[in-house]
Amino acid sequence: MLKLGVNIDHVATLREARYRGREQGDPDPVVSALACEAAGAQGITAHLREDRRHIQDRDVWRLREVIQTRFNLEMANSPEIVAIALRLKPDIICLVPERRQEVTTEGGLDVAANVKSLTDTREKMNDAGIEVSLFIAPDPSQIDAAARTGSQFIELHTGAFAEAFHTEKQRDSELERLISGARLAHGLGLKVNAGHGLNYQNLLLLYRVPHLVELNIGHSIVSRAVIIGLPGAVGEMLRLMETYRG
Repeated sequence: MLKLGVNIDHVATLREARYRGREQGDPDPVVSALACEAAGAQGITAHLREDRRHIQDRDVWRLREVIQTRFNLEMANSPEIVAIALRLKPDIICLVPERRQEVTTEGGLDVAANVKSLTDTREKMNDAGIEVSLFIAPDPSQIDAAARTGSQFIELHTGAFAEAFHTEKQRDSELERLISGARLAHGLGLKVNAGHGLNYQNLLLLYRVPHLVELNIGHSIVSRAVIIGLPGAVGEMLRLMETYRG
């Protein structure tokens, strides 16, 4: 069964808009994570950014205490965050590129240019019992490099597919890249997740991509929850995912 990991970063974004620098405030991303789990989500994702623009350190420690499914920590490959992750011990980390000026994570890791440093981090995480995923574009050279790091997962960046969704020719081209990338990764022994820009409109077309294990979806669920609440938003997404056959 295709799994859903709900990214709760944007719940924290809303909190920080009013309660930046305070020890508490609403909405609470931890309470939201528990609501997502109760609605059937199989995992929770949170990105502890170096600039702490949304998720805060206290959030990830509380999440580690209460999450009963699978806790995925998105993070940059930086010494500070690596050290936190090794103490926190999430179930899995997803290494992502991070730039201060971006609104959200854009583009995938350049694994091919950073095999050694990513391998070093992967080894530290695996030694601590933490699985490792790399957030990458569906590019053969990056997928091959990801396999060489020894990581257990890749997360295919679906942003280009999502942006092209309403332009048929470009959309189909991006979809073919994802299909080819998933097949290559699977053949190299990598497990395949996907995420970025996925929503209630483009999800069904993504099901042409084989070998998917988990989708990490945040913004569209949080946006929908503003209208119908988190349990309803998560439930709707899960019903859409029931038909995936791999």
